[in-house]
Parts: sequence; structure tokens; C-alpha cells
Amino acid sequence: MIVTLTPNPSLDRTVTLPGPLLRGAVNRLDSVTVEPGGKGVNVARVLAASGQQATALVPAAPGDPLLKAIESLGLAGLTCRAVPVDGAARVNTAVTEPDGTTTKLNESGAGLSEAEIAAIEGALSEELRLASDGRSWAVLSGSLPPGAPVDWYVRLVGLLRPLGVRIAVDTSDAPLVALAAGLPDCAPDLVKPNGEELAQLAGRGATDLEDAAVAGDFGPVAEAAQVLVGLGIGTVLATLGPAGGVLVTGEGAWHATAPSVPVVSTVGAGDSSIAGYILADVHGGGQAECLRTAMAYGSAAANLPGTTLPTPRDLPAQAAAITPLA
Repeated sequence: MIVTLTPNPSLDRTVTLPGPLLRGAVNRLDSVTVEPGGKGVNVARVLAASGQQATALVPAAPGDPLLKAIESLGLAGLTCRAVPVDGAARVNTAVTEPDGTTTKLNESGAGLSEAEIAAIEGALSEELRLASDGRSWAVLSGSLPPGAPVDWYVRLVGLLRPLGVRIAVDTSDAPLVALAAGLPDCAPDLVKPNGEELAQLAGRGATDLEDAAVAGDFGPVAEAAQVLVGLGIGTVLATLGPAGGVLVTGEGAWHATAPSVPVVSTVGAGDSSIAGYILADVHGGGQAECLRTAMAYGSAAANLPGTTLPTPRDLPAQAAAITPLA
């Protein structure tokens, strides 16, 4: 059983430019697409498209266009559970240029009341209460809407821990800082930071980590991730763009190259990496296989236009090379 929670879901509007974005000028568009989005929704979509049953839990008013957009996907393995709320789903806009540069314009989202927050927590617990096989996952992803406590992910980890499911958290900014402050009591089983977020979690300099990775030195990234593992986080999957990824657990650390693909749009690449990791895990893959699959799905997403998410047919032919790190 895999359940994703997207506290701040969205309709993702992607506009594609024929050339570089011209600030302060009129820009003609090549195409416009609108799809259901939000990080947890994206993870569930990739899982379902790959043959894995997944439930996407979202706060949404009855008749919200977000729900119609999810239904229109026609993914047999995807179940959507909507917790009724008063506000409408936000609309996020991504502007993509031919070289893969993506500029995102994200709305803050409708606020949640205390009663709506309690209803979401109850629905999440209900979905996962019967899962106790050690392979079930709860994926808590994305930003928090207005009205949600900044430490909501901390609270949710504590709520879910007694249910015996594995918990992944993928967020940034203030909710990420709150998660770091709550360690080790709220330690999830998996976090997936990029270089900047990893530095934020571990109290390191973002530029130092990213510069070292680009230069081929993955030691600083691994050391920062090991700080988090030492604070109780089971696995750190650090995605580093063209520098690949680093996976750190209590058993060791590994680097994976990024399969070489033309970068068309980076929207959804991180979410696809989480889905790839979980896919390999639920099928019994070891850490190296989980990392390799995460890199394959992340690279496949970067090779697709707009908010298009990968299926197994889109995976690169070249597998990531895995190297143990001392």
C-alpha cells in the first residue's frame, strides 16, 4: 500500500517558449498544457503509470477542477481520495525554455482550517491503518498551505509511526527547517533533498556541497547526509541534477551517475526520483537498485516536456553507474 499526501495540491499550467524568456517583453508561446499537480500527486501518478497501486490523498472541494483533472488521466492504478475543504486548488505556472531552463510561478494555495487539518490527518491514518507489511509507504510531499502549522510534517510523522509504515518526506524551506529541528523524534525513513535542501537540513553551506559535487567530489554531500542518518533518518537520497545522486543509509553511501539525456523540463524530476526509489524498494531491490531506479526515473522526467511524467517506456537505455563511497 502506498499513500501520498499532497497538502497543497495544484493545477499545473506549463507554457513552452520557442526561445529564451525575454523579460519585460511580449513572449509568444509554443504550447500550453494543464495537468493535476503537487508533489505527492506526481509521485502517485508515476507509481500508477508503472503498474503500482497508489492512493493520492488531497484536500479538495467537491467539483474542484483538480479532481476532474486527476480523473481524466485514466490511470487504472491511481486512486484519489479527496478530503472536502472550502478553498480551491491553486494554479502553478511553469515557463520552460528550449534549453531546459524552467521558471516556476507558484501560488500559495487556499488556507486550511483546524477542522480541515484534523480531517486530513484522520483520512491519512485511515488509509494506512491496515498496512503493516513493512513495504507500505506514506509519502508526505510538497509545500504547506496557509493555515497549516509549519511543523505539520513533524506531527504527521509522529502520527504515522505507530502504524508500522515507512515514511518519506519531501519538502523545503520552513517545513524542512521544522523537520530538522524535530530530529530525532520525528525522523522519517526517507528524505529526498537536493543540494540546497540537504545543506539546509544538515546546517552546511549549499554552495560548498553543490560545487564539490559538480567537481566530482561527493564526500561533502555524503558527510552532510550522514549527519541526518546519525539523527535517525533511515535513508537520505540527495539528487544533484547533472552530477547524479548520492544515497546514504546506516549501511553505507553510494553515488550514481545521471543517465545522459537532453534536459527538456525539470518539473517533476524529483518526484519521479522518489517514485523510482519506492518502486524498486517494494519489489525487494537493494539500496544500489533503489538508487539506480531513482536516477532512471528522475532523468526520464527531465527528458520530457512540461509537466509530463515518465512511464517505464520513457526510461533511458543507459543505466546509472553506482559507486560505493568510502
